[in-house]
Amino acid sequence: MTSKSLFTSLMVSSFIIMLSAININTHAVMPMKAPFEALTKDTKKQISCLAENIYFEAANEPRDGKIAVAFVTLNRLRTGNYADTICGVVTQKTNGTCQFSWYCDPKIIRQRLTIRETPLYNEILDLSTYLYLNLHKMKDVTNGATFYHADYVNPGWNLKKETKIGKHIFYKRKGDQIDRNKRII
Repeated sequence: MTSKSLFTSLMVSSFIIMLSAININTHAVMPMKAPFEALTKDTKKQISCLAENIYFEAANEPRDGKIAVAFVTLNRLRTGNYADTICGVVTQKTNGTCQFSWYCDPKIIRQRLTIRETPLYNEILDLSTYLYLNLHKMKDVTNGATFYHADYVNPGWNLKKETKIGKHIFYKRKGDQIDRNKRII
């Protein structure tokens, strides 16, 4: 380790100790990080479902687009109007129709095992882990949206448009109130 990086490490460590000593909640100030492998089996399963949803819905979107798809998934969970787990939200069907279209496409379903070895999927898995650990500190870029579609389709929904990010348009359904205190796993 060079003297410059050692000095930087000491300064950051000193700053954190100082914040703790003067009673500042460092968890509220600094983002939490943990490797995916360190999480519980159930947490890994739920984060993997979130990562797959982001991958198949927004893999080629900018970072904000990926985060927006994650927020829709998590917003649905936190309204209480949809399934009660991340995996449940991702795989949920209404009147036989998948809420996330990729889940009902057999060609895409066959890809689920092979994507895990790609750098893009692993980047999205890291993002999903970060979102899970820091959701309570993050601004919802969708303004509470619980629906979205690609900008090249028109589903004819009678929903309130919230925003457009990348190639997706985000909507909120009347009655979908998000409980920001609800645990996501």
